[in-house]
Amino acid sequence: MLTQRQLFFNHVAQTSETPLALEIDKAEGIYLTDINGKQYIDLISGISVSNVGHRHPKVIDAVKKQLDKYMHLMVYGEYIQSPQVVLATLLSTLLPTNLNSIYFVNSGSEAIEGAMKLAKRYTGRTEIISFTNAYHGSTQGSLSIMGNEEFKNAFRPLLPDTKQIRFNNSEDLNLITSHTACVVVETIQGEAGAITPQNDFLKQLRARCTDTGTLLIADEIQCGFGRTGKLFAFEHYNFVPDILCIAKGMGGGMPIGAFVSSNQIMYTLTNNPWLGHITTFGGHPVCCAAALATLTVLLEENLIEQVEQKEKLFRSLLVHPKIKTINGKGLLLALEFESYEQNKMIIDNCILNGVIVDWFLFNAHSMRIAPPLTITENEIKIACDVILKSIS
Repeated sequence: MLTQRQLFFNHVAQTSETPLALEIDKAEGIYLTDINGKQYIDLISGISVSNVGHRHPKVIDAVKKQLDKYMHLMVYGEYIQSPQVVLATLLSTLLPTNLNSIYFVNSGSEAIEGAMKLAKRYTGRTEIISFTNAYHGSTQGSLSIMGNEEFKNAFRPLLPDTKQIRFNNSEDLNLITSHTACVVVETIQGEAGAITPQNDFLKQLRARCTDTGTLLIADEIQCGFGRTGKLFAFEHYNFVPDILCIAKGMGGGMPIGAFVSSNQIMYTLTNNPWLGHITTFGGHPVCCAAALATLTVLLEENLIEQVEQKEKLFRSLLVHPKIKTINGKGLLLALEFESYEQNKMIIDNCILNGVIVDWFLFNAHSMRIAPPLTITENEIKIACDVILKSIS
């Protein structure tokens, strides 16, 4: 009989020639346990997904309660479903007043796709500007605004009328004009290596978009839901987007995303044509119940307030001659090494020694540190000890 590993390679579509292929039997909190009983500290949270840890009991309880009521009922937007309504209402109270209409989807890529359509529909313009080294997803539209040519070239032609400008480069903001429908920006550039905005760049970007009548779309898919020490990262940088894209850490491990805007802007998707955007499973009631529980945990268990101190602890412990610098904010950090080869060897050693880390798509010489926000200070010390030993 073929093993699970053999069946995985035979029948589960692969995304690379060398998947990590850990065979996990159970996950709890910050820990993953494989089929042989080996335990790993998860320092990447399934790529910034498990912000409240794996299988948080309040998320599990919310899922079970919703399963006892109903699952899928109808395509999105037709029925009044309590999990959607309660979650959307709570999110609206936590966001600026212009972000009061939430369109639920299934993933971050879908949130980006919906936001791009909304911006074109509302402005009547076609040009979309994004940034070099930006990552927004792998679907055709989101791929079109990705800021890395190597990932795009095999799939051309992509959407026309898109261009990239440089993050943290104020001169490039002049390329935003009255022809630009929207600018899509990661508040913190994730796959570039957790690159933070400098010198009020995002405030300058906001001002330029306002001057040209361009909608500003903030992609907080990776940096949202407490990861940076605020519920949303844009709160650090004194700007408010016209459209906000969220996902990943939103669902406590369940698949859900959303794009958020004002009632006025969002209403344009209801006519000319009607059903201007539609999804079958977006806002799935079980996923919304999980997301509501996740958001409640973040707010009630003071996890967000602890992020800054945990970041300081990581930075104070991760001191080594081979670590060139540590970029990022909160619990989205990037340890920069001399080369990809050096970084890969260290990552392999960490995993061998029970700590899961990885690299960034567009910055392969940097190591990703993005643990569940529930990680304790003692667990941080243990994980950092393994990293330092793996470097040496």
